[in-house]
Amino acid sequence: MTDLDRLLEFAARSRVPDGFGYLGSDGRVLPRPQETWIVARMTHVFGLAALLGRPGAGDLAGHGVAALRGGPLHDARYGGWRAAGDDGTKAAYVHAFVVLAGATAATAGVDGGRALLDEAVGVWQERFWDAGAGLAVDEWDAGWTTLSAYRGANANMHGVEAVLAAADAVDDAALAERLRGQALRSTERVVHGFARAREWRLPEHFTAAWEPLPDHNRDRPADPFQPYGVTVGHQFEWARLALHLRAALPDPPTWLLEDAVALFEAAATRGWAADGADGFPYTLGWDDRPVVGARMHWVLCEAVAAAAVLARVTGEPRYRQLADRWRAHGEERFADPVTGSWHHELSPSGEVAEGTWSGQPDAYHLAQMLLLADLPVRGSIAAALR
Repeated sequence: MTDLDRLLEFAARSRVPDGFGYLGSDGRVLPRPQETWIVARMTHVFGLAALLGRPGAGDLAGHGVAALRGGPLHDARYGGWRAAGDDGTKAAYVHAFVVLAGATAATAGVDGGRALLDEAVGVWQERFWDAGAGLAVDEWDAGWTTLSAYRGANANMHGVEAVLAAADAVDDAALAERLRGQALRSTERVVHGFARAREWRLPEHFTAAWEPLPDHNRDRPADPFQPYGVTVGHQFEWARLALHLRAALPDPPTWLLEDAVALFEAAATRGWAADGADGFPYTLGWDDRPVVGARMHWVLCEAVAAAAVLARVTGEPRYRQLADRWRAHGEERFADPVTGSWHHELSPSGEVAEGTWSGQPDAYHLAQMLLLADLPVRGSIAAALR
């Protein structure tokens, strides 16, 4: 079985002078521009490990915090964080993970974590949160002068995760309440609105007026961040986040649980073995047929995590059985005995593939899956560990 400590040992090999790099399957950092989402996710993972008391994790989390606060990815001139070392754009997806990293580091008492959280929340509130829409905008240019017309559910999903973690970490009760309210508004629009209206086929891509773009990236269906069609893993992820949100609210609306169950069931029944082979395809078309049949490790991780959280919230043994069954599938197919991590992409028949992802850069989904198997449901994983 996959071991958290071995995963963390492998992930620690991503450390570079200015944060964390992109790990190849051999455990070496690949020669590619540094990306902020990698630095922030690794900082978050090591912050969770610090909360568990793992030796050396606090130092690694502190290294990530220092890189995010003062490294080259931080834009000292205009504020915020560049998407990558060769890309000056300011993306909501990236900033959501910086908020998450700051929140987890602050909760864990990592040096600089509170300052990182305060700055990241400030940028998120000022630049990305659109109070009129109840959702976050997606991407600015380097100087915050031009806003892209594209709007995306993916950035908003991670925005919900991030502001829930921030609400658990900030000292200001009024700010925490406001952040949870924003998470509720976004979840209501995306899950209770867009997904429910389309019989739980969640649209991901939108115009600036939040009109769905169902054909977006039809010519690039395997895009790692904006794939065409229905992304099965994101439906599991939204279902789980609805339950974290429900746990964080003093008087949650009943639809949060109802919608989480419905979205989970749609992803499970339409996704599993949709092409006749075990596993979840990366994406489905609007007719529920597979578009990109590759199996992504993160999709399975989110399926297991969502099932585990539903099992805890509802007490229904069927969800625990699904979590155990899907986890066993991951251990059989995805687990890499050499690294202790999971292969990031497989073909439908189980061979290692690299159509969308290369290497094993991301400990975030797998670490969270391992932790959520046994944790109480709170607004954030860090709060549950605390």
